[in-house]
Amino acid sequence: MIMDLLKRELAPILPAAWDLIDHEATRVLKLHLAGRKVVDFRGPFGWEVAAVNTGRLRAIERKEGPAVSAGVRLVRPLVEFRAPIRLELAELDAVGRGAQEPNIEDVVRAAEHAARFEDGAIFNGLAAAGIEGILEVAPHKPVVIPAPEAWPRAVAEAREVLRAAGVDGPYALALGPKAYDELAAAAEDGYPLRKHIEGQLIDGPIVWAPALEGGVLLSTRGGDFELTVGEDLSIGYDGHDRQVVELFLTESFTFRVLERAAAVALRRG
Repeated sequence: MIMDLLKRELAPILPAAWDLIDHEATRVLKLHLAGRKVVDFRGPFGWEVAAVNTGRLRAIERKEGPAVSAGVRLVRPLVEFRAPIRLELAELDAVGRGAQEPNIEDVVRAAEHAARFEDGAIFNGLAAAGIEGILEVAPHKPVVIPAPEAWPRAVAEAREVLRAAGVDGPYALALGPKAYDELAAAAEDGYPLRKHIEGQLIDGPIVWAPALEGGVLLSTRGGDFELTVGEDLSIGYDGHDRQVVELFLTESFTFRVLERAAAVALRRG
């Protein structure tokens, strides 16, 4: 077996326990990752990919030598992160004996933190990694929702803003936890507002997005927002002693907003 950067083959973990760890991480990530559901996804390309070509040049000045012009190719580097996981070896060994409910809560927490990191970069940006988020660069004035029953009117207004900017649908609505719960609970004449919005106002999904405050209506036509992944979300081995094994959940990625006008923020006011 060839060792890779995850070094999983060095961990004192039974195959059945690895299966359980991977299954639980995947379950939580699918629930919490929102950005991937509404932006273009490129990859995964593996550990070797370090940057994304932007197709642009930065001119450099030359005071000596031949009369030529020169420029440096501009790229968008990928950011790599790790979310630590600490598990009791006794709990993992119990899986091999048939235990049905081992304590692997740290896997859940790491998956939640990883999802929040990726989605935070997508929606809110990550300046240290050169990532501009959808909300921070959107040029449109946010649409304010004064009361729960105003959600359909606000979504319709945001949709018209996108159409006026020449941004076609389909449109998706990503909502933070409070906004999502409020919309799910609200009704007009006994008819759920969520069903009204999904059936008549937008033709894309309504997505639960824990990294968001409020919400954002955005186009999912393609070509506007791009998530590029090198190493996709994976669990690796860091070390162990006689009681505890240390793992990590890792990923390398970058995100680009290619069309700033393709999203409108919605805020409760």
